Amino acid sequence: MTLVVQKFGGTSVANLERIRHVAARVARHVRAGERVCVVVSAMAGTTNQLVEWVTGIEPVHYDRAEYDTVVASGEQVTIGLLALALRREGIPARSFLGWQAGIRTDGAHSKARIVEIDPVPLRSCLEAGMVPVVAGFQGIGPDGRITTLGRGGSDTSAVAVAAALGADRCDIFTDVDGVYTSDPRVVPKARKLERITYEEMLEMASLGAKVLQTRSVALAMRYRVRLQVLSSFEDVPGTLVVDEEEMVESQIISGVTYSRDEAKVSVLRVQDRPGVAAALFGPLAEAHINVDMIVQSVSRDGRYANITFTVSRADLARTVEILERVRDQLGFERVDADPDVVKVSVVGVGMRSHAGVAHRMFRTLAERGINIQAISTSEIKISVLIAEEYAELALRALHAAYGLDRS
Repeated sequence: MTLVVQKFGGTSVANLERIRHVAARVARHVRAGERVCVVVSAMAGTTNQLVEWVTGIEPVHYDRAEYDTVVASGEQVTIGLLALALRREGIPARSFLGWQAGIRTDGAHSKARIVEIDPVPLRSCLEAGMVPVVAGFQGIGPDGRITTLGRGGSDTSAVAVAAALGADRCDIFTDVDGVYTSDPRVVPKARKLERITYEEMLEMASLGAKVLQTRSVALAMRYRVRLQVLSSFEDVPGTLVVDEEEMVESQIISGVTYSRDEAKVSVLRVQDRPGVAAALFGPLAEAHINVDMIVQSVSRDGRYANITFTVSRADLARTVEILERVRDQLGFERVDADPDVVKVSVVGVGMRSHAGVAHRMFRTLAERGINIQAISTSEIKISVLIAEEYAELALRALHAAYGLDRS
């Protein structure tokens, strides 16, 4: 019998009507002869409310372990309700909190990482002919305390459970019906992909696509868990995320994505000498500020350089503050900050074997009068930083230039 792990997010279980709808959907799979393990999030809005209650008691220096105790309670409600709804459908079911499902994590409360999963409790439930309903987003730390996994934690839980059980597939049910070549809200001609590789999905997720979180995709790629992204609200085929070997023929470009969570920082007239970059970026690393795109230009006399890089918008103020503290030490002239930028990227495993991808991107943007402020590349993606006002124009132009528009 096929074993499938099905994950339903907060919008999929937002109220009792939707929980009943999920139960009916799971029941159809069970009646069709599949063994099903379900992983669910808290009902939409519940986790935010729980976080507000924690910060209402202690706004800043709250105990992370107690934070997890409170925030993890949202999933407990959902698993119980869904197990009851499945029984109403005539499907035997049993709820499992993270620790009951054998999900063990490290001790980093509020952002824990899964260390291992003991598959025995869930396998025993499946072998007894029942549907395990597992609380996503949580586990148990080495000290026996409840932990939560942070952003995208329920997707990560589902993939990890699928890997531990040796599932044939992990279905991620969400409010979209698959992975598109671009954001359909911005690019009306975007089309749904039947398949996409792990690497492409990982790049797209890290570059702004909101369908899946990078942690869950990376875990799926590591353990070769076949993912499928589906709609909770429409009974239509989704998108399979698979190994590159399963792709019959890869397009050169699979998607064009963007991220508005970008801010540009320029450090002007830094002395161009060995060690200056380390001295500049060291304090940012110590403050856990991630730096992305980096561009350095040197003056004609070779004495000074301008260094431009990007950080997340949320880190912009802290970045400027830290750089101002080391200005005298490094001797640069000033720091310029610009939050009104966007990163636009083209992604595709076909880049490995095709030349001219970058040229087409740069030419397309130039023809629309869009200036490129920074560039970064990997084996299967090219990203450029542009002014935010040109984001939609750039996305639509590139989508058409690479032949991704619907025919």
